[in-house]
Amino acid sequence: MMKKYLYPLILLAFLALLPLAVKSNYFLHLMILFLLWVVIGSAWNLLAGFTGQVSFGHAAFFGVGAYAAGLLFHHLQISPWWGMAIGGIVAVLIGLPFGAICFPLRGAYFALASLALGEGIRHVATIAEKFTGGMVGIMIMPTFTSKVPYYYVALGLAILSVASIQAIINSKPGYYFVSIREDQDAAASLGIDTTLYKNISLAISAFWTGMAGALYMNYMGFIDPHVVFSLHDYSVMAILVAIVGGVGTIYGPTIGAFIMVAFQELFRTGFFGLFDYLGKATGSSAFTSLSDAIHKAHVLGFGILVIVVILYLPNGVVGDWEKIKRNVFRINPAR
Repeated sequence: MMKKYLYPLILLAFLALLPLAVKSNYFLHLMILFLLWVVIGSAWNLLAGFTGQVSFGHAAFFGVGAYAAGLLFHHLQISPWWGMAIGGIVAVLIGLPFGAICFPLRGAYFALASLALGEGIRHVATIAEKFTGGMVGIMIMPTFTSKVPYYYVALGLAILSVASIQAIINSKPGYYFVSIREDQDAAASLGIDTTLYKNISLAISAFWTGMAGALYMNYMGFIDPHVVFSLHDYSVMAILVAIVGGVGTIYGPTIGAFIMVAFQELFRTGFFGLFDYLGKATGSSAFTSLSDAIHKAHVLGFGILVIVVILYLPNGVVGDWEKIKRNVFRINPAR
C-alpha cells in the first residue's frame, strides 16, 4: 500500500518545496500553467475517459468560471477569490441543463452538441457587451505581486481535483461511470440510472474546470471571450492532455499536462531561444528564419506529437508505461 503512494508523495513533496529553491518568475509561471492543466485535463478525463462521454465543450465551463469570478468584481466589487467556488458552481449550473438535454445523444452526436455549447456561450459573452464587456473583456488588479501564492493555490487545486476524482473512481459511482463507458445498454439493463450518473460525472467535471477558470481570472487579471472560450486553447487542449498522458487513468492527465505545457513552451520560445542565439552568434539569417517558423508551428507540433502517441502509445504514457519500460528503458519484469 505504501509503495503504491510512494511516487505521488515524492512528487507532492517536490512540488511543495519547489518555490523555496526556484525564484524564477518565468519557471513559476510555467508551473502554474502546468497545475491548471492538471485540473482541466483530470476533469475532462473523468467525463470522457471514465464515463465515455467525449466533450469538445470544456472551454464553456472554463470560460463561465473565469467570467463568474471577473463579473463579481466588475459589477459588485466582490473579491474574485470568492468567485473561485462560485465559478465552479456556475459551471455546474451550465452543465446540468446541457446534460439533461444532450445525454440522450450518443457518441459523435454528443461531442458535436458539446462543441456547440462552447461556441454558443462564447457568442453570448461577445454579444452581451453591457454585462460582460464584450470583446473589450474584463480586467482586474492582481491580488499578489509575487507568483508564489498563485502557485500554491494552483497546487492545492490540482491536489484536491486529482484526489477527489481518484476517490470517486474507487467508489460506487465510479464503478457505474466505468460500466456506462464499457456498455451503456448493459449498465442500464442492470438497473443503473445511466442518465443520472452521466449527469453526476458531468457536474463534477464542470465544477473543477470552472474552478480552474476562476483561478485563471485571478492569476492573469484579464479575460475576454476569445481567450477563455477558445475551442483550440481549452477544449481541444484538454483532450490532447488526456490522450498524451493516458485516457481513463488517474495520473495520465498530470503527465500529459507536463508534456503539453513543455512542448508548447518549446515551440513558443523557439527551443528556449536556441535558434535566436545561434542566429546572433553566427550572423546567419537562416537560424532567425527557422526560429520564426518554429514560433508559428506549435499546432503542427501538437499534431505530430499526438499522431506519434496514438501510433506507438495508444493508451498514453501512463497507460503504456510498461511498454515504455520494456522497449525504452530495457526493463523486463520477467527477468
